[in-house]
Amino acid sequence: MAVYTQVSAEALSDFLAKFDVGELVSAKGIAEGVENSNYLVDTSKSRFILTLYEKRVAADDLPYFMALLDHLAERGLPVPPAVPDRDGTLIHALEGRPACLIQFLSGVSVSHPTPLQARAAAEAMGKMHKASADFARDRPNSMGVAAWRPLFERCGRDLDTIAPGLYDRAGKALDTILAGWPSDLPRGAIHADLFPDNVLMLGNRVTGLIDFYFACTDIRAYDLAVMHGAWAFDAKGETFDPAVGTALVEGYAASFGLTDAERAALPILAEGAALRFFLTRAWDWLNTPADALVTRKDPLAYLRRLDFYAANGNALFA
Repeated sequence: MAVYTQVSAEALSDFLAKFDVGELVSAKGIAEGVENSNYLVDTSKSRFILTLYEKRVAADDLPYFMALLDHLAERGLPVPPAVPDRDGTLIHALEGRPACLIQFLSGVSVSHPTPLQARAAAEAMGKMHKASADFARDRPNSMGVAAWRPLFERCGRDLDTIAPGLYDRAGKALDTILAGWPSDLPRGAIHADLFPDNVLMLGNRVTGLIDFYFACTDIRAYDLAVMHGAWAFDAKGETFDPAVGTALVEGYAASFGLTDAERAALPILAEGAALRFFLTRAWDWLNTPADALVTRKDPLAYLRRLDFYAANGNALFA
């Protein structure tokens, strides 16, 4: 979450007038993340999240995201569907951006997950995969394996301004991962970005799975690999917590199941997930507007994860 597009109180009040949600009381920009502009909105009736979709989220993809959230909510998953206006419309325009008013879910995102919290979150992912098994829509992964080389080439030699020799180092890792990437594992609708800040919890209980704006059709076990890299390391990618890592794999396997082939592929999937977030963080590091209310995230934290998986992955997931 972040704020790239500023919304005036007058524009927000006019926007809320389309809904049966009461009058605007307050709105506060949320400065976490790097993808969209987000506001915490309080009205005389309730609390909501207002999201304005920036350039990385294509407006044509929003119906897929909204349909998936509705599908999961109907099956009892703790996800925040968009709020329809009085005409039943979910997707609007505000300040020149596609925009949705989103139901607010209680809970907090944990910054230092325990093994019990990690297991609960992985079990929730498994339930999400089970609930989406009959979801009929399809969306290619816009940040999937096919996008990594083009993104690497767009970053180009500017990578070396982040760290000396980074372009060559990342290119070698990219070649290795693409050569070993699996093509025959089970696929389905995945979240593709289930970091701790996209899971709301009260104690050890999951109360919300949020920010589905990278959701897509891809290898299911890749979703677990993304989660593993996000939950089992410290923020700098320097320290790995084996108890959290084990809890993630065991929780997912208990909730949804994990085949021998999927487990065997986890090392390369984890390397790929680390490369994906290294590349997108590097791009954002090089291109984030200076006046954006946003916290840039260190791409080297994911290069360290990539190095760890390359050295330890086979033993780690055995």
